[in-house]
Formats: sequence, structure tokens, C-alpha cells
Amino acid sequence: MNTFQKLAVLFVAAVVLGSSHASRAQDYYKMKMLMRLDTGDVIVALNDSSVSADFAALLPLTAVFKDYAGAEKITYLPRELNTTGAEEFHDVTGDFAYYAPWGNLAVFYKGSGRASGLYILGRIESGKEILAAQKGDFAASLEIIE
Repeated sequence: MNTFQKLAVLFVAAVVLGSSHASRAQDYYKMKMLMRLDTGDVIVALNDSSVSADFAALLPLTAVFKDYAGAEKITYLPRELNTTGAEEFHDVTGDFAYYAPWGNLAVFYKGSGRASGLYILGRIESGKEILAAQKGDFAASLEIIE
């Protein structure tokens, strides 16, 4: 195989793998969740991890959130999520996460989430400013919408 043929094969492989990766990225955030607050709605795109699926199995539910560290809103779930075999994210930011050591949801409206035991469940698509403006404890209903 000459150099041109080798480059052609590499190009075709890159195109095929690239399109496969792009398709995978679209599939990664298939399920959407609505956080309904008195002050507005927040839309979260959940990823397809096993931890997200376990979380989605709890929905619908109503949860009381509290501000934590001026960067996130947290709430405790009715039970711990199953993280067996799931990938922890030490250096990856995510808006919507599960913090296994405390058993809480962490919804980051400012800054990023990085910690041992943090499992990214998804990303906020809209409404982050609604969370940032929310003062004090507040209730939100959580439900799957897509």
C-alpha cells in the first residue's frame, strides 16, 4: 500500500469514527428532566449512565433544596443511588451530579463540580439563572419530560 492509499484509509476511518462519535454524543443525553420551581423551570439533560438510570427510577419526586457553598443547590434523595461499576468524575465538570459520600444531588449553578465520589448525571440546558437567583430553601418537583 502506497502513502496515498494509507492516507485515504486513515481519512475514511477518521470520518467513520468521527460520525460514530457525533452520533454517540447525541444519544448520550437522550432523557430530559424538568425541575419545576415556584420561580420557573429548569431543564436538565440526563446522561445514559447507570447512575442516571437509577436516579430516573426515583422520579417523579418533590425535593427540598438548600444552597451549598454559594455554588450549588443540594438535596438528599429517598435512597442512595447504585454506583457499582460506574465511573467517578474527579476532573470533569458537570451541572447535575450525585455526590455518593453524602448521598445527595448537587446541582451546580456556579463553578464546577470536582470531587472524589462525584457522579455526573447530566447537564443543565436552561434555567441555571433561576437556580442562582433562588434564596433560601426551596421545593422543586422533578420529573422526566422526554
